[in-house]
Amino acid sequence: MSTLVAPFRISLPFVRVLLADLGVRPADLLDAAGLPRDLLNRDDAVLSPPQYYALFDALDHLVGDRDLAITIADKLSPEVFDPPIFAAMCSPNLQMAAERIAVHKRLLGPLRLHVEPDADGVNLEIAWPAGDPPPAVLPGVEVAFWVALARLGTRTRVVPQRVVVPQPPKDVAAVEDWLRARIERGDTTLVRFSRLDATRPFLTANAGMWDFFEPELRRRLDDLGGDATLGAKVRATLVELLPAGAGTAHGVARHLGISTRTLQRRLGDEGVTFQELLADVREGLARHYLTQSTLSLTEIAFLLGYDDPNSFHRAFNRWTGRTPLGVRDTATG
Repeated sequence: MSTLVAPFRISLPFVRVLLADLGVRPADLLDAAGLPRDLLNRDDAVLSPPQYYALFDALDHLVGDRDLAITIADKLSPEVFDPPIFAAMCSPNLQMAAERIAVHKRLLGPLRLHVEPDADGVNLEIAWPAGDPPPAVLPGVEVAFWVALARLGTRTRVVPQRVVVPQPPKDVAAVEDWLRARIERGDTTLVRFSRLDATRPFLTANAGMWDFFEPELRRRLDDLGGDATLGAKVRATLVELLPAGAGTAHGVARHLGISTRTLQRRLGDEGVTFQELLADVREGLARHYLTQSTLSLTEIAFLLGYDDPNSFHRAFNRWTGRTPLGVRDTATG
């Protein structure tokens, strides 16, 4: 039986801002990487590891002599972080931020982060997915990200104690000058911070904001959990995709990083079809909207992914034997 492939999820707001700042046309990047032209216009962009690697390889080529890792690190800001990264900015210090991201790293892609503290500091080691190794630029991007995060959170020129990457960047001198540290070549991707820097207070610390983000991050992580059935993952995905009009078998399969055929087959193994799950999720959401909100039928139809209210009306009658207005009247009567 095939396994669910963990995709990379790219932060579309950050990529759009980055390309604009670099002066790189999105169409040129996507063409060079062999990716669909509409990728950056989608509501959710997920890429297989080879596609993700191709994207960064192409971008590294298009920026020419500039070092991509430094360029990306210099553009980081809380406004364009993905939720797990934004939540890390709410942490009290770098070590806590790393520990939180290590738990929620799966929401961003198939990378794994190992946080190894000791008496003198903390090692952050990145494990790449099995298969082809990443292009030379990506380990540098990961290392530069952690240094940038430390500097951004503390507003201090944090200098890592040690940096190890599998392949050196194309401009070693420029990267070492930015890091203010020497780069070692090794079999891993690792950055080490002193105990002082790892525990230096983040000026962006916000316990209340973390309390706001953490339940949603935990829910999303549970949806990706290995113990969850594919049917449960499809249900959770449909709730997110239906309002965007992407609640199709193709849209859900792409979101989960598998083919439509694999999606249909594995759901069959669980004794359910995609259409059955879609109808069940739509009915549950419809009942909620009708009884717990004042949304119009047109608005509800849109949120359920229908093009017009008549299609929603017919489907609801088929599911329940009742009309949407009849259910609403009963709830408010």
